Amino acid sequence: MKIVAIRPELHLLLLEFGQAYLWNDAGKLTLVDTGIATSGKDIAAAIEELGFSKSDVGHVVLTHFHEDHSGGAAEISRWGDVTVLAHRLETPVIRGDTPAPPPNFTDEERALHRDLGAHLLPAAPPCRVDRELEDGDVIDFGGGARVIHTPGHTDGSIALHLPRPGVLFTGDTVAHIDGQVMPGVFNLDRAQMLRSFRRLAEVDARLACVGHGEPIVDAHAALTAVAATLPA
Repeated sequence: MKIVAIRPELHLLLLEFGQAYLWNDAGKLTLVDTGIATSGKDIAAAIEELGFSKSDVGHVVLTHFHEDHSGGAAEISRWGDVTVLAHRLETPVIRGDTPAPPPNFTDEERALHRDLGAHLLPAAPPCRVDRELEDGDVIDFGGGARVIHTPGHTDGSIALHLPRPGVLFTGDTVAHIDGQVMPGVFNLDRAQMLRSFRRLAEVDARLACVGHGEPIVDAHAALTAVAATLPA
């Protein structure tokens, strides 16, 4: 596990598989995504290394139900007075009430999924969802985080826009791999995901924190340039 300082109030946690973001509002912590089911111990260690306690976590916001994003949520939800938030359409899967629909892989994605060992990841334990989100909702962290519904990767995928600091959490609609900004893979509906990518390109954000890869600086320009190359 590695901790990367992005801004004084924002850290990227590089986990055993996947990544999460930790936002600090004067000691009240928000986690955006939680890694796989075994990530709790590493996230707890990162929080303590940064000088906080597990009980300082107030919000866990899940961008979607995939096990590398929601897997640690069940454990973290028991750390104290934690509110777990996810889009209404993701809630049945996160709670364990509905089986997770598999992605519609391209042939190339199927091989990549196998090569990454993603098919071997532990299932995300069922986790309660305390607040079901909708497009346009505002979450009380970072000066007000606006929820942007970005369907396509999953039906209830979301992004979060923090206008005051100019930060955008994209979930898996956007990736930044080896210096290349690109739409995400392993989608339920790629065409719909590309429409969501274009919507994120319209957001006035200076920094984009992606689901996989390094944060993107000058995010609006970078996403706009990629969006211009996407098929109509």
